[in-house]
Amino acid sequence: MLGRLNHVAIATKDAVKAAKIYGAAFGAQISEAVALPEHGVTTVFVTLPNTKIEFIEPYGEGSPIAKFLERNADGGIHHVCYEVVDIIVSRDALVKEGARVLGDGVPKIGAHGKPVLFLHPKDFSGALVEIEQA
Repeated sequence: MLGRLNHVAIATKDAVKAAKIYGAAFGAQISEAVALPEHGVTTVFVTLPNTKIEFIEPYGEGSPIAKFLERNADGGIHHVCYEVVDIIVSRDALVKEGARVLGDGVPKIGAHGKPVLFLHPKDFSGALVEIEQA
């Protein structure tokens, strides 16, 4: 059911600035900043040979990232994202095993234009997990 690691997300106050450091230091490819108002974030992706790093910054008043940055002023790892073949089948199997899906349980379109869901960190050893349909 669980596929490859799609990305690791790092919350920061300035996603473009944070991504540029990776580009300069490692010669990584950096995407344009993309606002995702429905998720309350702006994203910038750094592409590596085997995965991506997603830098996220708050977008709008009710951004969930703003609260994270209040607790972690310097930013930090926010979540990990794994690919799944079928997000609905995966969601149902995870719920059957006791995992809690955040929000209303209906997948939303994420930064890659694919359906995503977030899973409660208390069910995954303290890590916020995102699943994305491959």
